[in-house]
Amino acid sequence: MPELPEVETTRRGVSPFLLGQQIARIEVRQRGLRWPVPEALALLEGQVIEKVSRRAKYLVIETAMGSALVHLGMSGALRILTEVQAPGKHDHVDLVLAGGQVMRYTDPRRFGAWLYVPPGEQHQLLGKLGPEPLTEAFDGQRLFELSRKRQIPVKTFIMDNAVVVGVGNIYANEALFMAGIDPRRPAGNVSQERYLKLAEAIKAVLARAIEQGGTTLKDFTAADGKPGYFAQELKVYGRKGLPCPACGAELREVRIGGRSTVYCALCQR
Repeated sequence: MPELPEVETTRRGVSPFLLGQQIARIEVRQRGLRWPVPEALALLEGQVIEKVSRRAKYLVIETAMGSALVHLGMSGALRILTEVQAPGKHDHVDLVLAGGQVMRYTDPRRFGAWLYVPPGEQHQLLGKLGPEPLTEAFDGQRLFELSRKRQIPVKTFIMDNAVVVGVGNIYANEALFMAGIDPRRPAGNVSQERYLKLAEAIKAVLARAIEQGGTTLKDFTAADGKPGYFAQELKVYGRKGLPCPACGAELREVRIGGRSTVYCALCQR
């Protein structure tokens, strides 16, 4: 599933083509996505795109008449087309600009979303989200305070969108390794000092992944069709049985919250 760096990479890729452009029409060929695509999206036709932002893993395409809230789901992707191309089987939504360019949404699994948000309102999906990890609103002190008396694994804790948004499975593995914290450790048993280090690790891992255009494992490519290259820098994720890059010990894998979790038993305590 595309995580925060992949969605931010997508936002940066499509923004130059969308900003200041008028929406000619929105062609919906498949309304049966994760939630039904609302007819109200048609209210954006004829409107000028004023801003393209991101909140957690959602893209927000803003106009004076409201916004389109877009989620890529498990296999969704956005591409900018400068020439006419016939839609394929999984090309479900086209945002057609007055200048002729098209932002096409492709989603084989149909687990993504296109939703409408009226002007001046916030969609309920965004209402209870924690802070963005790359802002000053997120730090180790927040992690420490929210974790007290919590017995869930620290990995599960930092993947909670109410705590901080956008720390998906790949980047949780990598940040915990960088901070030297065992992902199985109860969140309430991690010290303040170690949470300060973990917050910085989360910021560093996510920032580097964005620089590299995200992590391509199966489906993700950026808006220009290029893959993300952070996969080449992964230290632990997907490396079960291989040597730890720090100490050489064999990396172990466990399941935490149903997700693959790889760690070094020597480096992470």
